[in-house]
Amino acid sequence: MTALRPAEICRELLGALEVSEGRRKRRQRDTTPDAIGLGIKRHLLERAVQDDPGPDDFEGWLLERCGEAESEGGVRAMALQIFDEWRMASAVATFSDWLTHGAPSDDRQS
Repeated sequence: MTALRPAEICRELLGALEVSEGRRKRRQRDTTPDAIGLGIKRHLLERAVQDDPGPDDFEGWLLERCGEAESEGGVRAMALQIFDEWRMASAVATFSDWLTHGAPSDDRQS
């Protein structure tokens, strides 16, 4: 498994997050909790791009972000998701390629 730079994957995940935001806005229910989670995730992704932690340091870097948060639970959940997505991008070429190509989705068209 080749560990990709977390900042590279996080930059690509920010693009994929836009698709999730589009789906959220079209839902017929109160999506406030979704918006909060996506906002937390966006903040973590933007910080990872800015700070550019190394592959060996990424898990610890995410843990530090959890410790800085006022509400650790939501940040921890999003940090775990980001860590899993980074690991998957490092291990699964098709997932990494999908991200590299802008995370294409039918949802992005609308």
